[in-house]
Amino acid sequence: MFTGIVQGRGEIVSIESGNEITKLQIRVPSTEKLAIGASISIDGVCLTATEFGEGIVSFDVIPETLEKTTLGELEVGCFVNVERSLRYGDEVGGHLLSGHIIGRGIISKADAVGDGAQYTIMSPPDVRKYITSKGYVGIDGISLTIGDVHDDGFDLHLIPETLRLTTIGEKQVGDAVNLEIDSTTMMIVETVERMMKEE
Repeated sequence: MFTGIVQGRGEIVSIESGNEITKLQIRVPSTEKLAIGASISIDGVCLTATEFGEGIVSFDVIPETLEKTTLGELEVGCFVNVERSLRYGDEVGGHLLSGHIIGRGIISKADAVGDGAQYTIMSPPDVRKYITSKGYVGIDGISLTIGDVHDDGFDLHLIPETLRLTTIGEKQVGDAVNLEIDSTTMMIVETVERMMKEE
């Protein structure tokens, strides 16, 4: 599990395509207490550390993950949001995320507002039912509160600290982002839908 509180930015140092597996090597903010098999959120996608050393961690990524998330668009030199998995007793400063992306959104508007910013994200139709004003959404692994909701998307209000610590401030109109909704919201919406169909 993750909290959506990004711990820092990582840099893609190598991408090696193999037989049904792509190996990503990422320079991360810290490998302290990291173990092989540990889960790490990379732009919101839960990946497993397969090896590490000198600040660089390797991950094996399957084709489905590359196709369904923005990881397939990464190039050497790109930066990503990095979060280590939640440990028992850690503070949950954001909201609980699993690292399972349910869709990709597209940035349709990105405006500076003072030292912060306001973005509008277009979301896929099958994701929109989970989007509610003042609810939570994971954007590239960042826990954010949803602002106004529109027919085809929603607004985000970003504070300077979020822009400083994460990669979202470098995103431009037309760029894709990974979307994750917390499991509680999804369960409530799907339960209500099922009950309404049974009436």
